[in-house]
Amino acid sequence: MCQTSHMRVCGLRQAGKLASYIAYHGGMASGSNGGDFVNGKLALPQSRIELVLESIRQSILTNEFAPGAPLVEAELAERMGVSKTPVREALKILSNTGLVQFVPYKGARVQKVDAEFISAVCDLRLVMEPEAVRRSVEAQSRSSLEQARRVLDEARQAVAAGDRAKLSILNRQFHSLLYQDCGNHLMRDVLDNLRDRTALISVIGWQTAENSESAPSYEIEWGEHMAMLDAAYEANAELARSLVEGHIRRFCERSLHSVSLPLGATLSPAAS
Repeated sequence: MCQTSHMRVCGLRQAGKLASYIAYHGGMASGSNGGDFVNGKLALPQSRIELVLESIRQSILTNEFAPGAPLVEAELAERMGVSKTPVREALKILSNTGLVQFVPYKGARVQKVDAEFISAVCDLRLVMEPEAVRRSVEAQSRSSLEQARRVLDEARQAVAAGDRAKLSILNRQFHSLLYQDCGNHLMRDVLDNLRDRTALISVIGWQTAENSESAPSYEIEWGEHMAMLDAAYEANAELARSLVEGHIRRFCERSLHSVSLPLGATLSPAAS
């Protein structure tokens, strides 16, 4: 895990490659000068911000940057071979998705994962996601279900490669495909905004509970995902809703156990 004083050292092996990649694709995105002038100022290519964002997200979701660790713009910029501008913009985006916190007078840090954070995410998912899936199944969108099946195939490959960060992200993609046709864009937007938060909880849960009975087994989770997908293919909206609710509850129980707190002590009545 990287703390502030070691962040630059931890990234040295990848910094050169990432810097070259950013320089090449950034230049392609906006011409030979690497950017366009807007109102007399050099506008940074969007692709460069996205590359920096994904690099930081990957470091957080692999626990290279531990929860609560400071994220210093200058050190991140040096690590990636870029200026502080794309780093600053990437941190703002990651703050909106829940992976980064901005602390007054201290700057940015990785979101801490504790019982309060886990419970807040789980409460909202339990209230909204099962119903969103039920509505989505009733809409009977085959294309979304076919995409969901392909995501599960990719997840198998991520397990074989030991890529937990990718596995966690694919898990959230699978869930979003199940509810994306719910017909309520506000409901969908709220749930989409929980993606990174849920991914972070998953990774921390795997990290802290790896050798305990609460550690998630991918085979078990994959079986639950297949059951939800099968119910959706069969257009059994109520069964799909019930399976999703049970799946989320078990995720909450494992995650809360990983921070050594009982489920009943933290989840609000709305999620029980």
